[in-house]
Amino acid sequence: MKILIQMEGFIVSGTARIYNFQVIDEAGESRHFRVQVALESFRATPLKFQDGPLITRERLQQELDLETQELHAKSQLAVCESDIQAYMARHYPPKARKWTPAIKSAGSAL
Repeated sequence: MKILIQMEGFIVSGTARIYNFQVIDEAGESRHFRVQVALESFRATPLKFQDGPLITRERLQQELDLETQELHAKSQLAVCESDIQAYMARHYPPKARKWTPAIKSAGSAL
């Protein structure tokens, strides 16, 4: 099913950033979702504030992908530690070490 996900902004509370989304399905029906990221997650992990919109959108998309006719996505979601780890692995992979051996000059003696 084709859907449109639009971020409507976010709210900062004393303990979290709460991102608001509107989801519109093929039939034009609209639903609203809130996805929360604890402020501590931005301090205790490599997650940056700039990552907030994308990680919350991906969390929402993950929940929408699991929907069935009988089971709908919850309207209140939260980003957890495993979500952050998976996000970091996808968007900030470890840099490959580039190692080249030293080139020996023709005149050097061992």
